[in-house]
Amino acid sequence: MPRKAQTWDDYDSAVAQIILAPSDSDFLDQLIPVLKDATTSSRIGSLAQSLSQYAEDREGDIEQIGLTKHEEFLGSVNQLQKVREGTVALTAEILDLNQSIQASTEKLAEQKQALVNTRGVKQNITDVSNALEESLKILRAVNNAHELIRKKEYHRALKSLEDLQNEHLIPTIQNKYATQYKLADMIQRSIPASQKTISESVMADLNKWFLEVREKSQLLGEIAFFATQQRRERQKKRAEVNEYLKNFKLNSAIELVFDESNEFDVIDNEENQIDFTPLHKALHTHDALGQVDKFRVEYAATRRQQKDLIMPSSSENIFAGGDDETLMGLLENIAGFAIIEKATVMRAPSIRSTIDVDELWDSMCQTAIRVIAKSLQEVNDADLLVKIKMNIALFIETMESWGYSVTMMNNFQLTLFYKYAELLRRRFGEDFQEIVSTDDYMPMAINTRDEYQKVVDVTWFVDDKPEEELVFPCVLPFSQMYPLCCIDIRNLLNQFLIFTSEHFHNPNVVDETLRKSLDELLTDIVCQSLVERLNSQYLGQIVQILINLEHFETACQVLEQILIRERSSTSAGGPITLKATEAFRNNKKAAEKRIFELVNSKIDDLVDTSDYDWTATTPPKETSNYMQTLTRYLSNIMNSTLLGLPREIKELIYFDALSHAANKILALPLSPDVKKINPNGVAAMALDVQHLSKFVGGLENAFMLEQNLDELQQTVALMQTENHDEFFDISIRNKKFGRVDAMNGPILLEKLTQTVDAPARTAPLANFSSRFGLR
Repeated sequence: MPRKAQTWDDYDSAVAQIILAPSDSDFLDQLIPVLKDATTSSRIGSLAQSLSQYAEDREGDIEQIGLTKHEEFLGSVNQLQKVREGTVALTAEILDLNQSIQASTEKLAEQKQALVNTRGVKQNITDVSNALEESLKILRAVNNAHELIRKKEYHRALKSLEDLQNEHLIPTIQNKYATQYKLADMIQRSIPASQKTISESVMADLNKWFLEVREKSQLLGEIAFFATQQRRERQKKRAEVNEYLKNFKLNSAIELVFDESNEFDVIDNEENQIDFTPLHKALHTHDALGQVDKFRVEYAATRRQQKDLIMPSSSENIFAGGDDETLMGLLENIAGFAIIEKATVMRAPSIRSTIDVDELWDSMCQTAIRVIAKSLQEVNDADLLVKIKMNIALFIETMESWGYSVTMMNNFQLTLFYKYAELLRRRFGEDFQEIVSTDDYMPMAINTRDEYQKVVDVTWFVDDKPEEELVFPCVLPFSQMYPLCCIDIRNLLNQFLIFTSEHFHNPNVVDETLRKSLDELLTDIVCQSLVERLNSQYLGQIVQILINLEHFETACQVLEQILIRERSSTSAGGPITLKATEAFRNNKKAAEKRIFELVNSKIDDLVDTSDYDWTATTPPKETSNYMQTLTRYLSNIMNSTLLGLPREIKELIYFDALSHAANKILALPLSPDVKKINPNGVAAMALDVQHLSKFVGGLENAFMLEQNLDELQQTVALMQTENHDEFFDISIRNKKFGRVDAMNGPILLEKLTQTVDAPARTAPLANFSSRFGLR
């Protein structure tokens, strides 16, 4: 701390002390402060007066001394003179020194003022520097926030703005006298705009992500389908090694356990990558802004719009091109969209809930089913329908593995099944009609064992005679229509089984189909068509086709089931007038009549192949081929084709068939072409009649049926009797030949001869009809 300058109220004492100073240095030391004080206080005159007064006092002393001590006085005067001279000189020096000090004091004052000014400027500079530093901190924080926005680090940018507010802006604004107040206030007012910029930027990035996801959805679905197909192959190979695994389908717990080591990420792989970073950034940003609810609503709205974009319009025919490419693209888009939704739920459950995703899924399934079902109306290609079913099955398996409910799509497969059944019914109905219309209704001749085996393999024909006993060539009890229809029916069933077994996701339908017999399946197909149309003319054609195919049971069941359904509809919903009712009844009668006609026609064809040698040179050794075939035919048709008919219908058919066969056989020897009949010819016919009688005797209700053979048996007996006169004796004829026609008996007796010609050498099988050739 600087020492305080000394001041004097009276310079008299100071002057005395100065004059009496012991040395020159003390003299100056005491003189300078006094001069400085006099100069500072502007009392130079007072100091000079004190010095003059001191000098006068000393002169008075000197005079006094001079009067008393003259010599001493003179000495003193001389000394005083010197002192005066010294004083004058000293005074001059003092004045000079005073002027110098005054000049120095003024300079010092100027320097001090300059120093004071400099210190003020320095303080101002310091204050400004501090203010600028604080401002720079604020600006750097602002710039940092905008730099983070530029780098798309939106969450960090919001955190930076929050720190800026808490650490700089709010404290500064609270102090209204702060130098940065205006800057802080201006920046504070710009914070909402910055936050809006961040929100818009993050939504812009999210919109790009939405576009990317939409463009990659179909590829994602395609990859997911491929992954499912790979899983199918792996499961198939495992089932080949371990048959027990055949009991477990895709997506079953067992299959998932076995396949867990082959995990494949359909979202992130070499072919396709879906980056959810923009979604996470948007979520975190809106969370920081306190706008999660708003973001959730906007996100849901956008995804609904994207869902609408991938779904076709209800009027669009997705099969217009005749292929399944549009359907496959639709299913891939739906799958990709739904997979992304599931992935979003797992990664960001705060914006997508399972309920939201399931609602979107149900909406897409409903729209897809509606579009596919409408487009199916234009599909007439069964092969295309198989592809459609396979695509939907693949779609179902894929989406089931992602936890989606596939009940709706599973149920829709029933629609595909019924559509497929309708197409097959239409296709095979046309095939059956063509087969029937081009058939010649002639018995099928077989020349070799290989030909016979081929027919047996493709039909359900079972020969009563062991194969090793067959003699070729032979004639089968049906025309070529039967094996051709069997082939078509087998193809029909095989296609049904293929359609319903492989990847068909409704086991109830599969089991129901597999449990059906051949006639039941055909009945269902036809009945469905009948119920839909109820057209009497159409029904007549269908029933006629079934009858021609010898599906007599099916023909009757069709008519009976339609009548039952009609009665059920009437009782359930009140009286309903159906124009087809009378047609059903008429067609039922027509069906029975047609069955009689067809059976009799077969009998005619077989009897026409008899080729009896009425003048044979040797007696027969065995029953004729035609008779064996005839009895076998009757047995087969009753035990297979007509097995399901009502008992009374079957009895009528047997009764009519045996009566017709007897008349047909009886007409053989009565033919005008037969001129003579020797005993060997009669024996051959008798052997065949005996075989037929034995067959009839083994049938149910044989007593009644054998009556149809009475005339034939008595006619043969007449031809074998030695006394022909018995026929002309009424009493004997009534007893032994009462059923023989009175006109036919004499004709046959006239043709009988007891002469047996010598055997002629003829080529083997010379009389074998060309009709026995394989058709």
